[in-house]
Amino acid sequence: MSTSDVINRLLNQSRYRLDVLQSPAFLDVLRFEGEEQLSKPFEYIIHVTSTATDLTAEQLVLKPATFTMQAPVFDIAGVAEPVRAVHGVIQHFSRISTSADQTIYRLVLVPRVALLDHTAKCALYLNQSVQEVVEKVLRAHGLEGPDFEFQLSRQYPARELITQWRETDLAFIQRLLAEVGIYWHLEMDTRLEHDVIIFADSQQQYKFGVRLPLRNQAGMSDSGTESVWGLSTQHQVVTQQVSTRDYNYREALSPMDTTASAAGGDETTTGEVYQYAEPFLQSGSEDGVETGAFYARLRHERIMNAQKTVTGHSSCPHLAPGQVLEVDGTLPSVLNEGILLTGIKTYGSRKSRFTAQLTGQPYSETLCFRPVLPERPVIAGTLPARVESTTKGDIYSWLDNQGRYRVKLDFDRDEQEQGYACLWLRMAKPYAGDTYGWHAPLLDGTEVAIAFDSGDCDRPYIAYALHDSAHSDHVTDDNHTRNVLRTPSFNKLRMEDKRSEEHIKLATEFGKTQLNMGHLVDAERAQRGAGFEIRTDEHGVMRAGKGIFVSAEEQLKAQGKVLDMDPALGQIHQANNEMQALSDAAMQATALASDIQKQLSFVDNRLTQLQSAAILASAPMGVALTSGEHLQLAARQNLMVNAGNNADVGVMKNLFIGAGEALSMFVHKQDATLIANQGQVTIQAQNNAMSLTARQTLTITSSDDEIIITTPKKLTLNGGGSYLTLEASKIEHGSSGDMTIKCTNYLVPMVGASKPSDTPKFPIVTMENLTEENGKDFSG
Repeated sequence: MSTSDVINRLLNQSRYRLDVLQSPAFLDVLRFEGEEQLSKPFEYIIHVTSTATDLTAEQLVLKPATFTMQAPVFDIAGVAEPVRAVHGVIQHFSRISTSADQTIYRLVLVPRVALLDHTAKCALYLNQSVQEVVEKVLRAHGLEGPDFEFQLSRQYPARELITQWRETDLAFIQRLLAEVGIYWHLEMDTRLEHDVIIFADSQQQYKFGVRLPLRNQAGMSDSGTESVWGLSTQHQVVTQQVSTRDYNYREALSPMDTTASAAGGDETTTGEVYQYAEPFLQSGSEDGVETGAFYARLRHERIMNAQKTVTGHSSCPHLAPGQVLEVDGTLPSVLNEGILLTGIKTYGSRKSRFTAQLTGQPYSETLCFRPVLPERPVIAGTLPARVESTTKGDIYSWLDNQGRYRVKLDFDRDEQEQGYACLWLRMAKPYAGDTYGWHAPLLDGTEVAIAFDSGDCDRPYIAYALHDSAHSDHVTDDNHTRNVLRTPSFNKLRMEDKRSEEHIKLATEFGKTQLNMGHLVDAERAQRGAGFEIRTDEHGVMRAGKGIFVSAEEQLKAQGKVLDMDPALGQIHQANNEMQALSDAAMQATALASDIQKQLSFVDNRLTQLQSAAILASAPMGVALTSGEHLQLAARQNLMVNAGNNADVGVMKNLFIGAGEALSMFVHKQDATLIANQGQVTIQAQNNAMSLTARQTLTITSSDDEIIITTPKKLTLNGGGSYLTLEASKIEHGSSGDMTIKCTNYLVPMVGASKPSDTPKFPIVTMENLTEENGKDFSG
């Protein structure tokens, strides 16, 4: 600063002074206009003159500065006494004009918080209160403890999510504070010489004790007295009450309707404002914080703030927003309690006196000032994000007990712990209900589109999932005719729509278990069959509690009843008729007949339309059962085997046929043959008689050895009435005719002889009475 500038400053008798830190030249105030409002940064537009003709922006912009309003009273050194000092920074600088002896500059002085308007971003704040978020934003801009102060009467709760969306930091904190009814103003710290932000939420934080007389302006002359004049009041009809409603899916059945009024019986109010989707989680009461009633009350207080307004003028430079001005003089009764100053515009120059234009509202103990609520940002459409788990690349989904996900929004630049970048989000689904719906879990890294309820930036949800370059789509131009639902572990439902090759595949990798239907193909899409296939490398079970019908009968185009079994039953009836005929023939031949009535009853009462839990299998051209080892057919009651032509049973080793009671083998027309090619044939009636009867010749032949007939008692041979009996002690021949013996020699040694007639002894066999696990007799 030059010597002439110092002399100019010392001798300056102007009522106003502007000091810019490290300014290279003295700036003499020519005129100024100032505007201050609650919950807004102040702005002073100051025109100055200087002998310096080429001041630069680097010398002034963003420099701390103080605008001082001085009284025309001087100390011994001839320096004017300061009345009020406004501290801030220079935000704007322009060079207006230059004359022979001076240059006019225009500077704009703002508080430091106004610089937040030059930072705009998108950000997320999790589990923090409004106060915590505002403090975090301020500190990010270098504002520390001495630079702001919260004088709050309420404790504000942490919110799950607070979103800053394409807002400047200033607009963001103004919106947050206005939403919960916190207003703020600026005070000057004379010791540290900087501005201080004061945050408040009730009338308790107003500045009281300001009193001025009501009279014509006297200016700031030596003999003048600071005063107020030109007071005017305005009244208008406003809404009588505010009702709110919201929906909180966390408590889906809880009522969320509230109504509040700050009118207090005022008869100049009428009507109702109904606000849907205020950002609250419970209806609560007006005494609660961030409840439905709380927001309804705030909204009505904002409306009531506009019911009665006051304007006027003053010559007092000490007045500031947030003060309650008491005026001495005759006033309307509405102003008896004072005037809350909400805005001030000031003017002054070298040639004109200081003037303040006042805006305010009548002070009320029941009605607090609330900032105007800015529009909440609306996020139209969706935003990209990725699902997150606590483990990178987790092979399983990370969900909470409500089936919600954590995501990392693509716009979020903050570094957070893996899996904790956002709150739990619901996922929209095509189908949902009480413990039912459609939910395919999303894995870490999956791209999702985040939508917002009514565009509300604080109410996100997962709209849908998408494929991307890192997570390729499983349906592309290579398989564009296929509809595929496939999980990360390759559980799959595939539906092929290619004409004449339509098929469905339902498969899991465990045991390669599959259901294939239609045009069956292999991995290279070559046909390997048609129809359907059920296969697995593990166990397979087919279970139906009311019965199973398996049929190879054709049913064209799936036309017909599900249990259309007439062809199968026709075959069974035909077989039963044949069995009835055989059974009747056996009875005529005194053979044991079949239990044909049980077969008929089984068909009519159980198989027909599956009236009982039975299995009916039918094929018009044949059925084959084969086993690499064992094949077992078992029935607790009857086993029925019918064949219209031949029945063949072949056994390469042993064949056992056992009957607990009787065995009957009946041949109607041709031979009955029992042949042992190499082994013996043994026929025994171990504990009863045996009959061999033939209508014609009965032949007993040993082709290469003797025939032995043995009995321990008596053997009788009878032919045509002649007989031969052999007993232990005699032999008797008898005939009514001749007896001829033809032989070369007939020897009678006259000595008795006999051979042993040993015969095997057979025990009486008993069988254990076998039962099933259910206790029923297995034999029926």
